[in-house]
Amino acid sequence: MSGIQWLLLSILPRSLGEAMEKESRLWMQRCSQCGAETSIWEDGGIRYRAAGRPRRLRRCPTCGPNWHEVYKRTAPANDRNSA
Repeated sequence: MSGIQWLLLSILPRSLGEAMEKESRLWMQRCSQCGAETSIWEDGGIRYRAAGRPRRLRRCPTCGPNWHEVYKRTAPANDRNSA
C-alpha cells in the first residue's frame, strides 16, 4: 500500500475507503508495447469517480518505459460470482 493510499484510508470513513479501493482495482493500465496490465490500486494509485481513458508514460515491469492506456474493467477479473 502506498503512502497516499494509507493516508486516505486512515482518515476517511471505512465505507468510503472500501468504495475507493474497489473502484481503483477496476481501473487498469495496459502497456501499448507488450500488453502487460496492472490495476491502478496495485500500482499504488487511486482512481475514484473518474472518467476518460488517459494515456500515461510509465515504466512497464516487462519491457521498460512505454505508453500505457488507462481503462475501466466492467467487472472484477477474479469475481467468482460472474462465472
